[in-house]
Amino acid sequence: MRRADRLFQIVQLIRGRRLSTAAFLADRLEVSARTIYRDVADLQHQGVPIEGEAGVGYRLGAGFELPPLMFSQGEANALVAAARLAQAWLDAGLAREVEGALGKILSVLPPAARVAAEAQALYAPSVGLDPRAQATLQALREAVHSRHVVQIDYADVHGRPSLRRLRPLGCFYWGKVWTLSAWCELRNDFRGFRIDRIVDLVVLEEQFRQEPGKTLADMLRKVEAEMAACPPEWAPARTPGLTA
Repeated sequence: MRRADRLFQIVQLIRGRRLSTAAFLADRLEVSARTIYRDVADLQHQGVPIEGEAGVGYRLGAGFELPPLMFSQGEANALVAAARLAQAWLDAGLAREVEGALGKILSVLPPAARVAAEAQALYAPSVGLDPRAQATLQALREAVHSRHVVQIDYADVHGRPSLRRLRPLGCFYWGKVWTLSAWCELRNDFRGFRIDRIVDLVVLEEQFRQEPGKTLADMLRKVEAEMAACPPEWAPARTPGLTA
């Protein structure tokens, strides 16, 4: 990679993240951290408002803009493929947004590149979520974003019903099923629920605050610690927090 291209890529990577360490940039660009330090210093000297320092991380200051970029043919192909996959396994609301975003992307491509991207023989037939599960997923996704408490009627793997009040934290896709990770007020702990086993869902008017020990980050740290403590042969063959 030419140095000019590398400098451009550094700016692109930094502006795409809240904080980028030299180690991250070096790994992505396949150079040494020392090279990154030198390149960032040169960019700062040229007036690019990169904030931060070696050993901490870098971010781009407000007000800095680059001209619109043209997608390469490979990038356009990847975006079309990702959009097709996403549309097959997302709820109806997000699927519409994906379709709109894809139309905007294709509209800026040269005609030949657009035809090539749309002609990819890569498809994702809509055989995944049924309409009821799609509606549940959309309601939960929106509740996660707005931090609304939800109440669900849930049937476990044996069909046993339970009524739960939850703080929804995140929706996870596992290749065949979607699950909701949440703080369960009944168990006073993190729990996971298969979305296709939610019999009824009510999004309550009550909203919750992020409390230490009850956040998605706390749940992920707990799962990571539990998995690290298990010998490989004892590792549970289940998704994190799936036990309801």
